Amino acid sequence: MSRMSLFLVSSALLAGSALGGENWPQWRGPELDGTSDSTGLPTSWSDTENVKWKAALPSWSGSSPIVFGDRVFVMSPSSATDGQVAPTRSSLGVKLAKEGKDLLLFCLARKDGSRLWEHRVSDDNAHEAKHNMSSPSPVADGRHVWVMTGTGKVKCLDVEGRPVWDRDIQKDYGQFGQLWGHGSSPVLVDGLLIIEVLHGKKTKAPSYLLGLDAATGKTVYRVERPTDTPEESQDAYTTPTLLKYSDHAELIVSGGAYITGHDPKTGKEIWRCGGLNPRRETVWRAVGSPVAVDGVAYAVIRNGPMVACRGGGTGDVTGTHTLWTSELAADVPSPVTDGKYLYILHDSGVLSCLDATTGKPYYTRQRVARGTFSASPLLADGRIYATGEDGKTTIVSAGPEFKILGSHQLPGGYTLSSIAVGGKDLFIRTATTLYCIGKTDDE
Repeated sequence: MSRMSLFLVSSALLAGSALGGENWPQWRGPELDGTSDSTGLPTSWSDTENVKWKAALPSWSGSSPIVFGDRVFVMSPSSATDGQVAPTRSSLGVKLAKEGKDLLLFCLARKDGSRLWEHRVSDDNAHEAKHNMSSPSPVADGRHVWVMTGTGKVKCLDVEGRPVWDRDIQKDYGQFGQLWGHGSSPVLVDGLLIIEVLHGKKTKAPSYLLGLDAATGKTVYRVERPTDTPEESQDAYTTPTLLKYSDHAELIVSGGAYITGHDPKTGKEIWRCGGLNPRRETVWRAVGSPVAVDGVAYAVIRNGPMVACRGGGTGDVTGTHTLWTSELAADVPSPVTDGKYLYILHDSGVLSCLDATTGKPYYTRQRVARGTFSASPLLADGRIYATGEDGKTTIVSAGPEFKILGSHQLPGGYTLSSIAVGGKDLFIRTATTLYCIGKTDDE
């Protein structure tokens, strides 16, 4: 067996081992949907209660932590120092702490949060509205870690921090053209690192899916993904997910007014479903990522509609495979579902629960907490964990009845990252601290 074949086999085996709840190998976890099969997760904490460890980080970021084996990987800009402050391209009037120009990948010990190594991925950070160029989350398989920046730098390192290969996507294929910078995370599928670039507001270049050989970084495919939606509505900050069948999977992409299903091996588009921008709004960019379960893909856009589409079709399936649509939607947080109930957390801090099959609401717009929510909710152990930008996580009972179980504050402020799960621990990132939250005594 060749070295390449060994790499692909080991990657597949390691990715499969993540399904037991111990690992959180990529954005939104093993299933790319914000769910975890872990049990015994903590239900209360503070800055001191049930904190196994906390690790200081140099700056704020929207990137979420990745957990695999005995290691935790997390992206961050460097701290702002004289002469090294990242430029602000747009602030939207939001006053945030300055960041440094370096974009760094940190590897921490899972047992105590100690820093094992750090690697400078690039030195071209910039501040775009509510995020910076460290927003894409890493992906790991136990042997390697892959990281991408919002400036298109892509690197593969082994788990000891030794570089394996690197690419510059913008150099190879042109400048990204999203209005607010690139924020999509790469995903690892069967030995391919898949990168989504959906844009149009600041470029006339086509949107595309890029598949890189995870072992070598070489391009396997670059497939254009067209849209007929106007202006900023072409932009997306979403991360693809997988719709799994017994013998194959479809890569699900949302943005540019469509949900599309692709062959992950070739990037070829198999089907597309419209309905995400029925009024052809010019500012209907997509931020929340799609989720897929039990043969159905769900996608949100801006403030609605939300579209549920059956997979498995061919061509334009808008009229044949759309299960339901709903005006109950969200802008930034991604939805989460167990296949029975689907939960939509709005940026304003209200939660809705729908029947995943019919779209019928069980409850709508129930107040979780005051403030703004950018992190996507976690569904685990019969509970929904929703973290606001102020660092407070509210726990809601899963199911058709809305019931708040508690709220737990961590200091640090400006929390954009979604919670990661490893075993019985939660990994929560605030502006400048990564916390490992786990039961340290009887609750």
